[in-house]
Amino acid sequence: MAAQAKNKAGSKQLLHLVFGGELTELDKVEFADLKKLDIVGIYPNYARAYDAWKDAAQRTVDDAHMRYFIVHLHRLFDPEHDAD
Repeated sequence: MAAQAKNKAGSKQLLHLVFGGELTELDKVEFADLKKLDIVGIYPNYARAYDAWKDAAQRTVDDAHMRYFIVHLHRLFDPEHDAD
């Protein structure tokens, strides 16, 4: 089972979720419509998640209310170990 936690490069898999949506106000993290959230994907490490986040954010750069986020899913599974 431990072998399944490793990716092809041999490093530990640290899952990250990238998602975004339209905010109600620029200074709050409250989404205008939860049904319209853009779930970009789940990635095996921060670097891949960052690339996906950057791509999604750049596509919506002209809309100030659109924001994308990276959630460290691996921290939810093991909150005592805060490794990236």
